[in-house]
Amino acid sequence: MREWQSLSHVRWYCRYHVVFVPKYRKKAIFGQLQKSIGGILRQLCEQQKIELVEGHAMADHVHLLLSIPPKFSVANTVGFIKGKSAIRIHREHLGRERKYVGFHFWARGYCVSTVGLDEQTIREYVRNQEEEEKREEQLTLGGLQPPSPRR
Repeated sequence: MREWQSLSHVRWYCRYHVVFVPKYRKKAIFGQLQKSIGGILRQLCEQQKIELVEGHAMADHVHLLLSIPPKFSVANTVGFIKGKSAIRIHREHLGRERKYVGFHFWARGYCVSTVGLDEQTIREYVRNQEEEEKREEQLTLGGLQPPSPRR
């Protein structure tokens, strides 16, 4: 059942599937960082009153299912999450205390799609992303081509 939310003059149900990658798509999310990145992203979402419905961190990308109020733009929200998380990653995991200018963690762009009636499908996709990627990798190593994504 959909949980419609309310602000003073609007009832809304806005969910977005967001994917972003580390700079140069390096496999930089592993070990302790992979364990703590969920907490970092969850705290930033709570700070902005954004609901992090689902999330999964792979070695070279992050999937998020976000519920963003209509008064916030998706671009500003993703920019805030990427910017503040990069600062915390540099501070907590890469040993930099100050002067973050010139240091990057995330690539400039991101991918976003709205989640309408297929929310359950998107949630399952985010949860099972790692297994699906391993399965596709095994198919290509065995000489078989993975099936094209359903549209």
